[in-house]
Amino acid sequence: MMNIQIKKFYYGDIPDSSPSSSNDVRSTENPWPLWEIFIRSKQGLDHKHAGSLHAADAQMAIENARDVYTRRQEGLSIWAVESKFIHASNPDDAEMFYEPSTDKVYRHPTFYDLPDEVKHM
Repeated sequence: MMNIQIKKFYYGDIPDSSPSSSNDVRSTENPWPLWEIFIRSKQGLDHKHAGSLHAADAQMAIENARDVYTRRQEGLSIWAVESKFIHASNPDDAEMFYEPSTDKVYRHPTFYDLPDEVKHM
């Protein structure tokens, strides 16, 4: 009987950079890196995450993203970021991570007196 081990990946997981073993299904199925795609719509000013895809390089990722995520010409700009370069804070540490900003009152707009010439603020 053959013993096959399958490594389970979750969305956002970054595989380690060690040489892949023969049991690593992902490395044999798709050797290209995973890219995160962000699209700026014609109505918006910010890029929003549209999805992920595998591509050999950045140019291919942008071209594939254009074909996959902007089929109806809704995009104005595309960003492709290799997933291994995205780092995030841990949601469990949010209280400790963001708590120090509460003691900086100068960050609040009520701290400043606006001149009369400034309208619509």
